[in-house]
Amino acid sequence: DMPGLKKFKRLEPMPELPEVETIRQQLITALPLTIERVQFSSVADSIIKKVDRKITLTGQTIVQIHRMGKWLEMILDNDDRILSHLGMSGSWRLWQSEQAIKHAHVLFHGKNSKNNPMIFAYVDPRRFGKMYFMTSAQACEFRAKLGVDVSSSEFTIDYIAQTLRKYPARAIKAFLLDQQFFAGVGNYIACEICAHARIRPTRKAKSITLEEVTKIHAATKVVIAGQLPKGGLTFQGGYLDAFGEKGQGLESLVVFHQKICGLCQRGKIKKIVLAQRSTFYCPACQK
Repeated sequence: DMPGLKKFKRLEPMPELPEVETIRQQLITALPLTIERVQFSSVADSIIKKVDRKITLTGQTIVQIHRMGKWLEMILDNDDRILSHLGMSGSWRLWQSEQAIKHAHVLFHGKNSKNNPMIFAYVDPRRFGKMYFMTSAQACEFRAKLGVDVSSSEFTIDYIAQTLRKYPARAIKAFLLDQQFFAGVGNYIACEICAHARIRPTRKAKSITLEEVTKIHAATKVVIAGQLPKGGLTFQGGYLDAFGEKGQGLESLVVFHQKICGLCQRGKIKKIVLAQRSTFYCPACQK
């Protein structure tokens, strides 16, 4: 399959920006989707956080899907929203007909613009995902709590510099993981950003120079641009996209779960635990 895949056996990283964006881009190919019937599994309650509004879904049309960090926002024609976070192992699948797949917890049965039957199925083996049905005003409030999406035009060098000043003693990698500031970044992306910026993940925010802030900004763009065309990252038993396919992003990784640094080709990767997360860096080229 892929060299070095064995070492990913016990590893199931959460979907991060590239994985969520890949699913978004695939789902919008089926829009507009008019929902004729909503089906929930017997344990869907653990995922759905606001059940009181589910009645309004039937007869509504999903007209657009946005992404906010690691959240998907489905917009209905009455302006209500379905917010979905994939948790550890969630994904939305696009089915032409119902499939006997385990762990499908929420199914929107409907028709697309060509009047063809189509199902949006939320599949989540570990059920750490979250789903909210809310009004556009509630969604707006929710969005205000998230930081700037790292793929948006608001994610500037200046924004990073100002953000790092807020908690000078915090380790740079822990900062990158904080969705209040860097929406869309997860564990593997944070490790990879630090590597491409040549910054040790344990460095305190106050020690990061403006030149290094510029490098963090550039590194973020490089890492995300490297993953998106490949559909993100799949580990064994891990993430699948809307068509049930694996992401091909493993070969882009330079430090995350690697043995030798993919940038300098000589440093032995060191693994530590930082802010409760496995963290990988190259002592040779990250200072």
